[in-house]
Amino acid sequence: MAVFKPFKAVRPLPEYADRVAALPYDVMNSKEAAEMAKGNPLSFLHVDKAEIDLPEGTDIYDEKVYLKAKENLKNLEKNGICKKEPVPCFYIYRQIMNGRSQTGIVGCASIDDYINNIIKKHEFTRADKEADRIRHVDYCNANTGPIFLTYRSNDTVSNIVSTWKTTRKPVYDFVTEDGIGNTVWVIDDEKTNAALAEAFADTDYLYIADGHHRCASAVKVGLKRREQFPDFDGTEEFNFFLAVAFPADELEIMDYNRVMKDLGGKTKEEFLTAMSEKFIIEEIGTEAYKPVARHTFGMYLDKMWYKLTAKEGTYPESDPVGSLDVSILQNNCITPVFGITDPRTDKRIDFIGGIRGLGELEKRCREDMVIAFSMFPTSLDELMAIADAGEVMPPKSTWFEPKLLSGLFIHKLK
Repeated sequence: MAVFKPFKAVRPLPEYADRVAALPYDVMNSKEAAEMAKGNPLSFLHVDKAEIDLPEGTDIYDEKVYLKAKENLKNLEKNGICKKEPVPCFYIYRQIMNGRSQTGIVGCASIDDYINNIIKKHEFTRADKEADRIRHVDYCNANTGPIFLTYRSNDTVSNIVSTWKTTRKPVYDFVTEDGIGNTVWVIDDEKTNAALAEAFADTDYLYIADGHHRCASAVKVGLKRREQFPDFDGTEEFNFFLAVAFPADELEIMDYNRVMKDLGGKTKEEFLTAMSEKFIIEEIGTEAYKPVARHTFGMYLDKMWYKLTAKEGTYPESDPVGSLDVSILQNNCITPVFGITDPRTDKRIDFIGGIRGLGELEKRCREDMVIAFSMFPTSLDELMAIADAGEVMPPKSTWFEPKLLSGLFIHKLK
């Protein structure tokens, strides 16, 4: 039984929405953020990446950055760019990318559901990344970036969303520079909001699709507030965090590819011999190879593409984690052949989201890498099976597109 509730969002006035909205903070570095926000003082990057408004070279974890974020967020309301909703609402958020549509509900999820595993995870988090967002949420006293949740399709939710979209006008409707359509409807009817909340209460679980660090940080700030206000009754806003929940059947996971700096001390011939022990190797040619089925991989080496097929017996099909393609490659290639045991920290490996295309793999091999592997995407069914089993995926297993924009909805903790 999942808790998902309406809230009084602080959000941009319609005429400012497309200028405020920005990509999430964790898909860019400070230099890229500064370039993206150049000439746009309303960009939400001034909140999420506030170091861009401080002297170049400022430590991104300096207290000045969090104080600047707090100031910039406050100014959005003070200057009339954003306004707080007068009543609690759910919001419908539709994104369209390359003709594919995904429509989610914007609301607030419960920190207790996260603690009690009603909200399920599939990744480990890193303490340093958590610490940054904990301070950001704490100083801003708000959730500024939504958590990307998914759930098994619910007919009641789908029917409410469909009816509202076809009978009401959107409050925002714009296309970003990368061609992604973003449309938002405000559900300001109390009975409809109550029906949606009840429908989510009939949903057994919510799953984190993307945003594990943001989610863990939001929960820890909520727990910190509980310590500060020991007489809390559970209804305070700090008991909840900002999220967008999408039905799983509308989402698509893209490939998350790998590149390596060397061949683990082997010659090309020695490397191919070692790989042939666990994989069937077929030479493809100079045309980039994108896998079309599970347990197959593309490999780019010395300006040539190969197709790899995992041999039988190299993976445990009944194990939801061990049978993932990212696990098969890690366990049969990256660890034993390259000697990379911790891909989170080893500098010889890098990861490239499928949104960049296979041409990016070839480009990296021309610049600073030696070999690349193209992956078949992890599925939503695999993600949910792993989360249901209480297991976690290897790092960099999923890449979701399009990304949820920040700045369209802000959830204040009080």
